[in-house]
Amino acid sequence: MKEIKKETVLYIYESLDTLPKATINLMEHAVEARKKAYAPYSKFQVGAALLLDNNEIVIGNNQENASYPSGLCAERTAVFYAGSQYPNAKILQIAISAASLNKQTDKPIPPCGACRQAISEYELKQESPIEIFFMGEIGNVAKSNSLSNLLPFIFDKSEL
Repeated sequence: MKEIKKETVLYIYESLDTLPKATINLMEHAVEARKKAYAPYSKFQVGAALLLDNNEIVIGNNQENASYPSGLCAERTAVFYAGSQYPNAKILQIAISAASLNKQTDKPIPPCGACRQAISEYELKQESPIEIFFMGEIGNVAKSNSLSNLLPFIFDKSEL
């Protein structure tokens, strides 16, 4: 038997206003997108904003459906839109903000597993890491320098 050890490295900012100015702007786009989410069932709203290498900002929010799991998460909405509208652009950063209408979210909330898989596809495609910033409604903001910190064992095209 052989042991394999993977390490995750995240950076924690104490609040939104301690982020770099450009990232604050991106997170503000994510917050605005979150406020427009369609989440009548879970009451859990998520917004995502992507900064592309062509300086475009693409936003997305979660869109639910009474027929679970027919909805789509904010991160995948934004990533897929960027892929369809700017197929040659690289994603430099993703900012994610999540909030519950039932209680205040005060800790960083990372992307779900399906979103991690989708983001990994684009990170591999563009052959460069994507910085991911995520937060709740208030409080700390977490930063990962790459999706590989959040999904250390990826499933990719080499498995097909």
